[in-house]
Amino acid sequence: MSHEYRDRIYIRKDILLKLTEFGELNQTNLLSYCGLNLMKHKDILESLERKGFIKRMEVPWGNKKVIKYSVTEKGRQFCKMVLEPYEEIFPRSEKNDRKQS
Repeated sequence: MSHEYRDRIYIRKDILLKLTEFGELNQTNLLSYCGLNLMKHKDILESLERKGFIKRMEVPWGNKKVIKYSVTEKGRQFCKMVLEPYEEIFPRSEKNDRKQS
C-alpha cells in the first residue's frame, strides 16, 4: 500500500514540475509527458485543482473544447520552495546523483 501512495506523490510532483516547466499544457500533452492515463489519474488532477495548485481551463477549438492546465502561483511557489530542493537532495536515480558529484 505504501508503494502505491509513494507513486501518487511522484505523480503529483511530475504534474507540477511539467506545468511549471511549460507554463500551460493541454490535457493530452500533460498526461503524455507525465506517463499518465486519464481514467486512472483524473482524480489526482482534480485534487490538485481543488487544492489550488493547478488551474483547469476549457478553451474553444473549432466546434470542440480543449482542456488545458496551468500551474497557479501557489503551485509555482510549492515547486520552488519544496519540489526543486527535494529533487536536488533526493534525485530519483543514482545516475543523476553521479552527474552532480
